[in-house]
Amino acid sequence: MKKPILQVEDSEDDARLLQLAFQKAGIINEIITIHSGDEAICYLKGEGAYADRATFPMPGVLLLDLKLPGTSGFEVLEWIKQQSSPPDTLLVAISGYSEMHNVNRAYKLGARSFLTKPINPEDIVNLTKAFGGYWSFKTPG
Repeated sequence: MKKPILQVEDSEDDARLLQLAFQKAGIINEIITIHSGDEAICYLKGEGAYADRATFPMPGVLLLDLKLPGTSGFEVLEWIKQQSSPPDTLLVAISGYSEMHNVNRAYKLGARSFLTKPINPEDIVNLTKAFGGYWSFKTPG
């Protein structure tokens, strides 16, 4: 089984919709959802509640909402970029349609892909095609 997907999303509704889109696309990686940028940094550092790497392994994919209360998704990307050994994690920025100006900034900070809300299964399928090595799929039948 591939590494888990770490979803950083402050909206429960958006988090659930994204999980449904992954299910429809046939992705079976475990999805761990946290709700703030500060939590994301703690998770990636393996600190506090996330110190047990057997329970909270490094993610293969980080789905990061850019607009978070407190520490923003941009600040999380900046933190990751400053690390001497950044994680081998696919960084995917997520934002609303009205915030498309954020795309270039997210890419400059290390995001490898960008999804716009609302996210549909076709977006996930396209993402899996572009970055095939990060995902586990249901086996047919």
